[in-house]
Order: sequence, then C-alpha cells, then structure tokens
Amino acid sequence: MHIGVIVYSQTGNTYLVARKLKEKLDSAGHAASVEQVTVTGNASPGSKDFQLDTVPTVDRYEALVFGAPVQAFSLAPAMAAYLEQLPLLQDKKVACFVTKRLPFYWTGGRRVISMMRKICQSKGAAVCGSGIIIWSRSRRDRNIDSCIENLYRLLGSQRVNGQ
Repeated sequence: MHIGVIVYSQTGNTYLVARKLKEKLDSAGHAASVEQVTVTGNASPGSKDFQLDTVPTVDRYEALVFGAPVQAFSLAPAMAAYLEQLPLLQDKKVACFVTKRLPFYWTGGRRVISMMRKICQSKGAAVCGSGIIIWSRSRRDRNIDSCIENLYRLLGSQRVNGQ
C-alpha cells in the first residue's frame, strides 16, 4: 500500500514522529513517503499572514496520515489551511496525529484531533484513528512508540499484496 505521511512541523518534533512512522510502515513492506507542508510568513496562532509554499498532493496515495503540532490549544494554522484546500479524499483511509507540549490530552490535543477529523470527513475520507503525543512527558519515547504502533495497526498491519 502506498501511504503518504504529510506533516506540518515547526520545531521538528512532528517531523521526527513522521519519519519513525515511515520506517515502521516501510519495514512491513509498504511504500511510505513523508512530505512536509511548508510556509512563508507568520504562521503563528491567529495569524493569516502566511502562504503555503509546499503543498503535497494526495492523489497518488491509498492511505494518508496527517500530523501537526497543537498551537494555542488549536490546530496549527498552516495545517488547517493545507487540509482545507485539499481536494476530495473519497475512498482514502486517513489517520491523524498531533504533537503537543502541555501535559494532559485535554489541553488542545483532543480538540485538534477532532478538528482534523472533521475536515477530513468533510472531504469524504474514512478516518480510521488518531494519536496524541505529549512532548514534555518523561515517557515521551514510549508515547511515540505507542502512537506509531497504533497508527501502524490502523493503516499498515495488512501485509502488502496479501502476504
């Protein structure tokens, strides 16, 4: 299965998780690619003074994973703009993950996952699951591994070509 892992990463944390997920999917025989949404201008929370520079296309993927940081208890504006401009995602299996600094899932994590899910579903995607990674916790590495394993089970645990 060709799986696109598309992320917006301001500090590199979200991108690191995407790379680890790609490795896991590749090791199972899938063709996974990581692509980044990039911007010019001020993409901070509340700002609309930015433009999307790199806008990954999704048509060549059978499944997608979207990843983004939580910013000010909300979806990073760059990822929100990217998701909103996507074409229909009909018949695409989609999962989402977020990275966040503040402890506790209720400090934006659940809200952002819900936002991502709604946008993807409005485009016709079949959203199969999600993950939240709290970056400041001492168990961060375990949390990353658990999220990756969960996303892998949702998207890539079937062997390629029925193997």
